[in-house]
Amino acid sequence: MVPRVDTDDLIDAQEVAEILGLAQRNSVSLYQRRYQEMPRPVVERGSGRTKLWLRSEIEGWTASRPAPRGRARARRPRRSS
Repeated sequence: MVPRVDTDDLIDAQEVAEILGLAQRNSVSLYQRRYQEMPRPVVERGSGRTKLWLRSEIEGWTASRPAPRGRARARRPRRSS
């Protein structure tokens, strides 16, 4: 059986960076190397191509981590359907 994904829950590296409070989307790959428990992309078409994560997985992982010292965690409101 093939897993089903709600396409409205798919986000790119820019949106992951915004949820994590990162200034740039290329910092997401640094986070992936630094934090092995960080959710991995559910769509990865190869080097240099778009990667997509599940918003719910990124938000859940972010919520389970302590906020960085000296600043509140950035949160982007969920898109309405």
